[in-house]
Amino acid sequence: MMVVVVVNAPPRLRGRLAAWLVELRAGVYVGDYSARTREMIWEQVLGGLDQGDAVMVWKAPTDQGYDFRTCGKNRRMPVDFDGLKLVSFFQAKEH
Repeated sequence: MMVVVVVNAPPRLRGRLAAWLVELRAGVYVGDYSARTREMIWEQVLGGLDQGDAVMVWKAPTDQGYDFRTCGKNRRMPVDFDGLKLVSFFQAKEH
């Protein structure tokens, strides 16, 4: 199983994702595909995201049982911590 979450994605990309995955909520897509198809879907996300951001998570043979990747500008960024993939938060910009 895999989950893709997009924020501020153009309608064109959201439509492409909806062709392969089920949109459970606005911008939240789920499906179950092979690694090859998952990579193709991620390439579509990278190519169509524009100014938005995205995360993809899928079941994987890791200690955590899943893996994920992100793209775009977001306060949450993945970091490797002793072989575990965790999320680090950047400080919010003060106005």
